[in-house]
Amino acid sequence: MPMIDVYAAADLFPEVSDRQLGEELIHAVLRAEGVATPGAFHLNNTAAYIHRMDASCVQTGSAAAARTVRVQIVTPPAALSRDGQKQLTREITEIVAKISGDATQIARTWVLLTEAAEGGWGIAGTAFGREEFIALATKAKPAS
Repeated sequence: MPMIDVYAAADLFPEVSDRQLGEELIHAVLRAEGVATPGAFHLNNTAAYIHRMDASCVQTGSAAAARTVRVQIVTPPAALSRDGQKQLTREITEIVAKISGDATQIARTWVLLTEAAEGGWGIAGTAFGREEFIALATKAKPAS
């Protein structure tokens, strides 16, 4: 149940690209978590939030209207292996550059991987930790 936040200047991505950006990022995260064929459980519980901001709201020490992108991904505890982290960072960066239409965007894309603390992930009034995630995933698996 990863959560993805993308922060960028409003004009960095084409206006009609939000759905494509969200879908590609969601599938990249699920692949990195080892979900080869995501089902309804995964797709219904993985979200991407695209934050388009006024260009003056994205700044660096050298630019008042920087062309940087910040992608933060919050995952449940232990959802990503080290290889998964590397794969995800590479894929997210490539997706951002592709959809922005600017190959140089690779150098200005920051990917922050955040792992929720044990019990630090709540939905439907429940603070989820490993035990609750295992029970939820087991319940969501289709019968064989």
